[in-house]
Amino acid sequence: MSETSSQGFWQRLGCRLLGGWLRFRSVDPERPESLVTDSTRPVIYVLPVSALSDRMALSIFCQRYNMPSPEDSVCLAHGHRFPARLALFDAAHYRHHRGHVDRSTSLDHLITALEQHPDSDVDLVPVTLFWGRAPQRERVGLRHLLTADGWSLVGRLQRLAGMIINGRSLEIRLGTPVSLRTLMAHGDVDKQFNRIRITRFLRRYFRRVRLQAIGPDLSHRRTLIRRVLRQPAVRNAAHQSAQQRGESDDRALQRAERYGFEIAANMSAPVLRFLYQVLGRLWNRLYDGVDVHGIEDVEALAGTHELVYVPCHRSHIDYLLLSYVLYQQGLMPPHIAAGRNLDMPVIGPMLRRAGAFFMRRSFRGNRLYAAVFNEYLHQLLSQGHPVEYFIEGGRSRTGRMLSPRPGMLSMTLRSHARAPNRELAFVPIYIGYEKVIESNAYIRELRTGEKRKESPLGLLRVLRHLRQPFGRVQVSVGEPLVLGRYLDQRFPDWRSQKDGAEADWLREAVPDLSQEIATRINHAAALTPISMVALTMLATPHRTIEIDLLLRQLKTLYALQAQLPGGKRVRLPEQGPNEWVERSEYLGMVSRIEHSLGDLITVSDERAPLLTWYRNNVLHLFALHALVAFAFRNNARLDFETLDSLLAPIWPALRQEYFIEEDNTAFTEHLNDVLDVFVALGLLKQKGEYWQRPETGDEARERLYLLGRAIQPTLERGFILFSTLMHYPSGTISREMLEDQSQLLAERLTRLQGLNAPEFFDRRLFAGLLDSLERDGWLWQSQERLNFDARLPEALLKSRTLFDPTLRHRLTELTAGRAHTEASA
Repeated sequence: MSETSSQGFWQRLGCRLLGGWLRFRSVDPERPESLVTDSTRPVIYVLPVSALSDRMALSIFCQRYNMPSPEDSVCLAHGHRFPARLALFDAAHYRHHRGHVDRSTSLDHLITALEQHPDSDVDLVPVTLFWGRAPQRERVGLRHLLTADGWSLVGRLQRLAGMIINGRSLEIRLGTPVSLRTLMAHGDVDKQFNRIRITRFLRRYFRRVRLQAIGPDLSHRRTLIRRVLRQPAVRNAAHQSAQQRGESDDRALQRAERYGFEIAANMSAPVLRFLYQVLGRLWNRLYDGVDVHGIEDVEALAGTHELVYVPCHRSHIDYLLLSYVLYQQGLMPPHIAAGRNLDMPVIGPMLRRAGAFFMRRSFRGNRLYAAVFNEYLHQLLSQGHPVEYFIEGGRSRTGRMLSPRPGMLSMTLRSHARAPNRELAFVPIYIGYEKVIESNAYIRELRTGEKRKESPLGLLRVLRHLRQPFGRVQVSVGEPLVLGRYLDQRFPDWRSQKDGAEADWLREAVPDLSQEIATRINHAAALTPISMVALTMLATPHRTIEIDLLLRQLKTLYALQAQLPGGKRVRLPEQGPNEWVERSEYLGMVSRIEHSLGDLITVSDERAPLLTWYRNNVLHLFALHALVAFAFRNNARLDFETLDSLLAPIWPALRQEYFIEEDNTAFTEHLNDVLDVFVALGLLKQKGEYWQRPETGDEARERLYLLGRAIQPTLERGFILFSTLMHYPSGTISREMLEDQSQLLAERLTRLQGLNAPEFFDRRLFAGLLDSLERDGWLWQSQERLNFDARLPEALLKSRTLFDPTLRHRLTELTAGRAHTEASA
């Protein structure tokens, strides 16, 4: 028996034995056979290394998916035959020469055949296999070598152990077929160099795939901390700290080392794989499914860019959910910045091994800690590790996007300024829940103003709710932001400023960038049945509505987003209004009252505050639609000029508050588009130069009223804030006092109206509104006092016409009474 036939015999035997054992955990794309069966040219599979285990796995995979066998031969013109599989390198040869090989001999022969026969061509299909995805770690032990498919090549015994241990979670990836003739045509005249170039093209592809899946090599935690301590910035901070405390530099460095261990993650591939299995079962128990949108944008950047994931923060589940989704999609889970409050017994060590690194709430007054944390983040980014953090800082208790915190963004920009030639991209991610686990806790915290401290006991309390249905989860990727390109457009000279830490551009870039990222997150929002039902139910006077009207309003909301979406990547719900209402009932958000004249849908007083959280998830998508609708609440008809003069001054503040994109389109064009859609849907009627609302009794008027009511709480808060400010001359009230008084007035209004709506008087909403007014130049601070000019009173006077007399009287009387009380005191 020849050596070749002997190898074939053992390979066939191995395939037969392994066929029942191997399980391909994930396949990309979903229909791998379409890659090769749709090709008009012969297919040759390309493996990075000629390892027997990979060859057998590929054969089994192709047989299982009815794809051309890699064991067959490909016939070219004039009877030339080539194997349907080739490898860039032989495993044993590559292991001994440590990569000092320029090209593959098999590929050379194939290229020579095509050069001799110009009418021939083949498709190359790159194939990468991962036997248990895991990054390589410095000084790994036997356990890691047996379970990890890292960057280094291993011996036959280790491969055998890896096949046994990881054969049930084998991941295989097929690249898009590429014409070898096309690769040759783009080459140099020098044929020898052209062959090297094609080989390097394939090597770069395989490297990028491995970077996507397992990331760069993981340094041991202690090794990474030592590297951090050697950096000049940390040593200088330690020296200054030692001088201030009157201690030695060595003692300060020891404290810096403790900070490093307090901060640093200890990512472990076995723990990641274990959590993937556990979390998969948890999501199946908690949720009806996790829908992922736009992940192809991440795949396009992974491997070539340093990735910084910036999701919105709605739940503690966000930490685990995003890592699970990325791992499931074949991408390396990120290192996650988590609050130190989560570094609790049992939970903290597990999160560290899943990639969490912990940070204190404030670095103020501790320059040494700040230096260690800054350098640790820089080391992660510079080595190519994906990183994740929440720009809002904490979880949103109101359900809306909170004003971004500048800390992590500033540190990321400083790191990028040290090596501006690296490619870094922010990946905004919107996470939408049909039912969030912490919803009851959020309402309690808003009502009492007290936040319960996280603890293992608190986790056990959450586990009690695992039997409840929590619906589906939407994970939607927003438009990625490539940092270098963004800075080049906004700050053309930023690369030439050597001292990136103190550069002027940095102070301007951080707030601009935070606003842009928050906007891109909101633009990727997903409408859920619960959010749409909440948007309607909270607009009704008594939280009760006829089922027919509810269905028509839901249909209207869907049509508005389909025809004039509030974001570039809005995701619309599937099915229809009837199913959305049934789903809201199933999740316990609303209840049905059967009645002989038609069923009613109602929300209990206890559930109404919960629905505000879900409404606020998507309210920004309807902000402009609702603003136009609200203008017709107290005005039967309006011409375009009057409508524009009423709404144009208000829109910039709303756009800032709801993080809506500021494009180059004039407000008049946006207004025109909304009016056209309203007319098409029957919400308004156009007569000559005027637009007028439907007649009383027309159900379209009721739909218009419900739509306008969605924005009413926001406009009422603005009216309260402005009216309170107007009772004080310019430069006589501090910002803090204005926030306090506005919050108290808003709380009093909800009590007088008999509403249980703690979200309405959340102080952070007033603070955010003041931020937007200062950015737009309506207000400015001098000597810790707020100043304004004549434009603000004029705008307040004009906006009064938006409110009907009853509402306007109630708001005016409320603010006037409070101002009189303050003056008497």
